[in-house]
Amino acid sequence: MSDLDRAIAQLRACRPIPEPQVRELCYRARELLIEEANVVTVDAPVTICGDIHGQFHDLMELFRVAGDVPDTSYLFMGDFVDRGFYSLESFLLLLCLKVRYPDRITLIRGNHESRQITTVYGFYDECVRKYGSANVWRYCCEVFDYLALGALILGASTDVPENRMQTTQGGGDTQTTLPDVEGEIECEVLDASGEVREKVLRRQFSVRPEAGAGSRISPAPERDVEEPSSPTRESRSSPGVGARPQQPQMGSLFKPPPTTTGALLCVHGGLSPLIQNLNAIRLLDRKQEVPHEGAMCDLLWSDPDDIEGWGLSPRGAGFLFGADIVRKFNHANDLSMICRAHQLVMEGYKEMFDKQIVTVWSAPNYCYRCGNVAAVMEVGEDGSNGGAIRRVGNGEGRREMVGHGQEGMGSRNVVGDGQTNGQPNANGNGNEGSGAVFWNLATPGRRYRVFEAAPQGTRGMPAKKPVGEYFL
Repeated sequence: MSDLDRAIAQLRACRPIPEPQVRELCYRARELLIEEANVVTVDAPVTICGDIHGQFHDLMELFRVAGDVPDTSYLFMGDFVDRGFYSLESFLLLLCLKVRYPDRITLIRGNHESRQITTVYGFYDECVRKYGSANVWRYCCEVFDYLALGALILGASTDVPENRMQTTQGGGDTQTTLPDVEGEIECEVLDASGEVREKVLRRQFSVRPEAGAGSRISPAPERDVEEPSSPTRESRSSPGVGARPQQPQMGSLFKPPPTTTGALLCVHGGLSPLIQNLNAIRLLDRKQEVPHEGAMCDLLWSDPDDIEGWGLSPRGAGFLFGADIVRKFNHANDLSMICRAHQLVMEGYKEMFDKQIVTVWSAPNYCYRCGNVAAVMEVGEDGSNGGAIRRVGNGEGRREMVGHGQEGMGSRNVVGDGQTNGQPNANGNGNEGSGAVFWNLATPGRRYRVFEAAPQGTRGMPAKKPVGEYFL
């Protein structure tokens, strides 16, 4: 067993490793991270995780629920430290796994990976308490400066990834599923034991020509489905769940081939008014302390909100941004979805703006008192390209044409909410043309694994019995 493997085993037991070993680990990690771009390219399949915040035993529960490294490929979206009692063990374990399996785990920077923030919210004090000096804190802060600012997931499929994680009950593999439904499943929600809690079908649209008018995008009529007999309910959060799509005359708009799935951008916080495309992120100088303002600060601090345009953030750093900002950014950069963390979500995940952006939170019972559940998001691999990955961010191949309309129908592009925007043809007339209809970039098929906090005592230590029994 190598020294690195021994360090991983020791950290998995929630025991800090010696200071010289921490120094060597951080040095090797910096050598590895300096080779990564500001926006790391990650190939699907991958499991996306949100904030950890030093809750070590919940990190172990996450690995139990979603699979261990290197069997599962992970992307952690920052905020590894502060708040929890075991920030040091959590961050050093992830760093060890990064050095040991560099292609199976990706770490990007959060707003708490900062010298100023960690001196306020606990990580500095924890390092001094456990090592007697601030040396280990300084080693870790130097690594923070080399973490990437974002990640771009390519090659994701529109199909929900295959469920390889199953629980063993009574000596056999079992998995509770909802009754079969007709239509393509876009999203699936599982609990910690692998039982399906919700299924969401991909919304279907059809194109129907109308005399004397432009092409019209209309949702297929809904069909009543039988209520599931099990207590687990079928999600109806998406329009058209359980609907039988009408036979389209020119092709179905929201059931595209897998190759039309756009890339997924993962950042810790959100967008910035100073960043219009991914190249602007790639050009930033990230090897520094997080500044108080500017594009790098915004990526780590901003939040989506139900507003139009940009707004001031109550955090005092970053901005609030609305659905129009997200749609414009996704369209300009060939993205199908933005994944981010940064905000506590009681249900573990939250999709906003017609599924254009999702918040993933992976610290259950945050601060050991909030009572929330956590989640991770899985996306599968699209194998139809035979290993070819389409380029993104340059406007090439953003839309694929579906069928041709009749004369006078016009050429129209589909936007994220299913509405249409007339586009002028060569003659400058938006109501005449070939009537071509283009795919919108489909959201990836995804699975959320929702899990609760590991049984712990009041100081974050493993409990000998479930926490709830302490109150009996």
